[in-house]
Amino acid sequence: MMQPLTDKDYELIAEAQRVIRLNYDAIHENHTVGAAVRSKSGKIFAGVNMYSMHGACAEQIAIGAAVTQGERDFDTIVAVRGKDGSEIIPPCGNCRQILHDYMPDCEVILSVAGQHAKIKAKELLPFSYTFEG
Repeated sequence: MMQPLTDKDYELIAEAQRVIRLNYDAIHENHTVGAAVRSKSGKIFAGVNMYSMHGACAEQIAIGAAVTQGERDFDTIVAVRGKDGSEIIPPCGNCRQILHDYMPDCEVILSVAGQHAKIKAKELLPFSYTFEG
């Protein structure tokens, strides 16, 4: 179920926008997406995509930065695209699976029909693959 955004959510969006503004690569388009994830402890971690044949999405980089610093419980994540990060984008299929596996109850900020809202990561991937064993 979609939920409205809070002031903390807009702070998270601003951090994703800040990181892509600092790193946007208009020449080679290696870095075109910024992401920010907030842990349940309140810390925010950001990342940009690493474009290549086997690159990594900005969400994966941000989550990896958080996990590297010992965070394991996440509250909210957002990804933005473009030179100024004005477009909020949904996670790709691979990121949806990662979010489902690592943080199914994390809220994901989306833009739906021009309106910003958030939804639980597990709701983005119905009938997802799960590990049995």
